[in-house]
Amino acid sequence: MPVQNRSQETVQKVLAATAAMLARGLAVESLTTAAIAGQAGVSVGGLYRFFPDKQAIVDAIALRHMESFQEALSTRLMFAFPTSPADFLGVVVDGFADYLVAHPDFRTIAFGQGGAGRTISRATRDAYAASGEVADLVRSFLAEVFGVAVTEEFEFRLRLAIEMGDRLLGYAFEQGSEEERRRVIKETKRILNLMLF
Repeated sequence: MPVQNRSQETVQKVLAATAAMLARGLAVESLTTAAIAGQAGVSVGGLYRFFPDKQAIVDAIALRHMESFQEALSTRLMFAFPTSPADFLGVVVDGFADYLVAHPDFRTIAFGQGGAGRTISRATRDAYAASGEVADLVRSFLAEVFGVAVTEEFEFRLRLAIEMGDRLLGYAFEQGSEEERRRVIKETKRILNLMLF
């Protein structure tokens, strides 16, 4: 992040303009740096001072959302304290689904348009996954609150559960109705509970 106020303002304008375009349903593939700069009210040269390409802008928005979801999940767990591992997993899955509903720009980044697939760069996704923030929260909560033994086998199943949950939620948001989406999410929670517990 730039230090000077004017530079920070330019970065914020670029991020806000891109998020607004994605929230309206514009696919990442259809974004151009010229369109983003025009929407943000900055020059293309000004945009390139801070972002080498549109993927860097998309990744910056995605990272902000990932951090914001982490905070939202921590808050949610304080107010809806789960009484079992299955309840806990339900809070995590429902929390992420609700976050995606509330932030359509992140939903577009996470899952693409019409099942086109995620548009977060692999490097950014791997860097966030390596930080392990959400996985650490899940692991710590299960171990400390419910006494789940965090063995190597459990770690493997947890990694698989996170990957499967992510893909199944993407599928849930491809459904044509809210009822079908909820049905897929309900089944996702059942499958993940079987895997983990």
